[in-house]
Amino acid sequence: MQKEAYAKSEYLRLSPHKVRRILDQIRGKKYQEALMLLEFMPYRPCKIIKKILESAAANAKNNYGYNKNNLIVNQAFANSGPALKRFQPRAQGRAFRIHKPTCHITLTVKFIT
Repeated sequence: MQKEAYAKSEYLRLSPHKVRRILDQIRGKKYQEALMLLEFMPYRPCKIIKKILESAAANAKNNYGYNKNNLIVNQAFANSGPALKRFQPRAQGRAFRIHKPTCHITLTVKFIT
């Protein structure tokens, strides 16, 4: 039975919708290929996702002794976290509600032979 290593980061001040757009690009790719994609994509969440991916690979190496060259991104998903609610003043004394989204990112890597 193949064991999977994972890394998780919660309550990130990123929009889950924008993070999912990046995770869709790396899901199913080899570890090195996914790192290369994240390195050269111009989006803000890429830096954070790259750190989470490196953490998952380090967990695979440390916990199961897997070689990083033989890892594949098995699962990658972002769930919504609680939204921070703020108010913006608008015309005629009104208050406009602003939702600042947070998300939880989970990455799972699997060993391939």
